[in-house]
Amino acid sequence: MKKTLVLLLLTSILLIMNKIVLAQGAPPPPPNGGHGGAGNQGASGAPIGSGIGILLGLGALYGGKKIYALYAEDKVTNRDNS
Repeated sequence: MKKTLVLLLLTSILLIMNKIVLAQGAPPPPPNGGHGGAGNQGASGAPIGSGIGILLGLGALYGGKKIYALYAEDKVTNRDNS
């Protein structure tokens, strides 16, 4: 009986929380047209090209470090077995 009551309580709490969490307010009003520039511009003018280059470089360094560590570990393991 206690297990059934706990299961019923948890199920009802989850159903209620589902409605509360998914409740959304009214959508924001549309932006006014005066953003100070000509044409349709985005929210910011931040370049992403250099950021992608940095991330690719860091990923290559990290991968190289992992490969070197595996190579060094294999070299030590082979030396011990000889």
